[in-house]
Amino acid sequence: MSVKVTEGSVQVESCKATLFYRQSEPATGEVKMSVLLLHGIRFSSENWLNIGTLETLAKAGCRAVAIDLPGLGQSKSAEAPAPVGELAPAGFLKEVCEQLSLNPVVVISPSLSGMYSLPFLLQHQALIRAYIPVAPICTDKFTAEQYQSVKVPTLIVYGDQDTQLGEVSLRNLSNLANHSVVVMKGAGHPCYLDDPDTWHKALTDFLNTL
Repeated sequence: MSVKVTEGSVQVESCKATLFYRQSEPATGEVKMSVLLLHGIRFSSENWLNIGTLETLAKAGCRAVAIDLPGLGQSKSAEAPAPVGELAPAGFLKEVCEQLSLNPVVVISPSLSGMYSLPFLLQHQALIRAYIPVAPICTDKFTAEQYQSVKVPTLIVYGDQDTQLGEVSLRNLSNLANHSVVVMKGAGHPCYLDDPDTWHKALTDFLNTL
């Protein structure tokens, strides 16, 4: 199956500049679902391109959009709506998804991007088809009761060598009402980089259940 990969930029009111993104989709045929890929502080959309996640998702019939978060990657001139480690307004990702026509969306959220994805998840469940957190930050900023109110299908992924964020986020996110867990053996904090094959299999198996 052939895949079309493009680049673009999206204007988001709240950060006074455009955000860069990479997009992959099936070259022909129907798109089953939309996926938004976020990234950690030392990373960007380029990582999802390089390890083949964008291609894998398109081959699975998805339209996948990987953005560079404000202040990072090729979105360096964009102003982040909150300092690193603080919760961003839920409206930020809502606007990104509206501008890119990603509704309802599957959100893949590693590490730093938890500051963006968690408020969006907690406040806009209806816009989210599924949530795939990979050891995100900020999970301790919500209560067990808040997590229990979220019915979005969730796949919690982390590397078993990630003894800090991996374990903390698992403990908090396990309160989500509808979740399953994939522990990647021998993988560290960016577990998807350590073992892309296992990551891609976990991802596609989960998407096939939606």
